[in-house]
Amino acid sequence: MSQSIKPQLLLLHGAIGSQEQFALLNKQLQNHFEVITFNFSGHGGRELPDTDFSIKLFANDVLEYLIANNISSINIFGYSMGGYVALYLARYFPSVVGKIFTLATKFDWNQASSEKEAKMIIPEKIEEKVPAFAEQLRKYHNPQDWKTVLRKTADMMLAMGKHPPLIKDDFFKINKPVILAVGDNDKMVSADETMSIALRIPNASFLLLNNIPHSIEQVDIQKLSVEISPFFLN
Repeated sequence: MSQSIKPQLLLLHGAIGSQEQFALLNKQLQNHFEVITFNFSGHGGRELPDTDFSIKLFANDVLEYLIANNISSINIFGYSMGGYVALYLARYFPSVVGKIFTLATKFDWNQASSEKEAKMIIPEKIEEKVPAFAEQLRKYHNPQDWKTVLRKTADMMLAMGKHPPLIKDDFFKINKPVILAVGDNDKMVSADETMSIALRIPNASFLLLNNIPHSIEQVDIQKLSVEISPFFLN
């Protein structure tokens, strides 16, 4: 008897993160899916690009990966920035995207919010105040300089505050099944900003997850996988 082919599911990591963020989630999902992960440019030890970090750059990373692996279209789970990249692809390259599930994706990019977020990832402050996190970042991005990754990310955030890659009208033009999820303990992304975008996407649903923070490393992965799997399997 031949084995059934599992559907493919691409997991896109967040800013200053890497595919290592999905180690536990990958294990939880692989019974149902062929799980695919990779690192965005400059992340997870990948060579730092000469250009600035940007959503467009990371979307191109996805396109290049799909082409290199002969994948014409794929479902995507995007965490934080990864969710933004997935929606950017759905807006500008819809043929390569199936369904999208985002978690903890920030949509409210303006000058004030971008400056606030950029201040949260100053390498020297993290090294001084949260040395364990600094060490985690060092391991994520080795052999690249994790401090450079953070500085490039901060510059990207400031640029997004001035010119968001997706403006409000763009979301009306995303014609894919989408779930936008956020945790009720998320201190970076609000339920209101997430719901407001869900209302703009024609075939989107808003999902509020109880007792879920922003950091995926602190998320109850079993609880998350219970929400993810039925969406992509049905």
